[in-house]
Amino acid sequence: MGILLSLFWLFLKVNLLSTSGIASVGLLHQEAVGTFVTEEQFIQAVSFSSVLPGSDALQMAMFIGYHVDGMPGAMAALLGSILPPTFLILGVAAILHRLRREAWVSRFVEGLTPAVAVLMVFVAFQLMIGGNGGIISWEMLAVGAVSLVAFIFDAPPPLVLIAAGLVGIFLFK
Repeated sequence: MGILLSLFWLFLKVNLLSTSGIASVGLLHQEAVGTFVTEEQFIQAVSFSSVLPGSDALQMAMFIGYHVDGMPGAMAALLGSILPPTFLILGVAAILHRLRREAWVSRFVEGLTPAVAVLMVFVAFQLMIGGNGGIISWEMLAVGAVSLVAFIFDAPPPLVLIAAGLVGIFLFK
């Protein structure tokens, strides 16, 4: 039972003191290597969590917890990892629930809307020029324009993305 509490406390502490994700790897390395896992096992945990889809932090927690004490260890590490963000989100949701009828909250959201839209366009532009060595070709513009028209006519986003990807296989060599 002591090892499970230690695993829980380790991952609770790491997730309280870092922003999770890749930022927590340094802190986790400092706390876990030598205590729970070896350097090689930690490298394996980072490698597996980077390759597999999903949250790196949660996968590393489960990998290290499973290595230390099997399934109970994985569950203790996972619980320690998910409690801080869960309580944070529940707290924010409770605050927003109380404030939802306030006029300034709706005005705040209205102010955020154009900024988020511009941010999304900026990120899309950065991806478009960065992925092609800074050169925007007519093919890229054509795929973007057709995708935009499809979204305007309410085409399902997954189908548009898959179609654009398939077109990209043949257009971009």
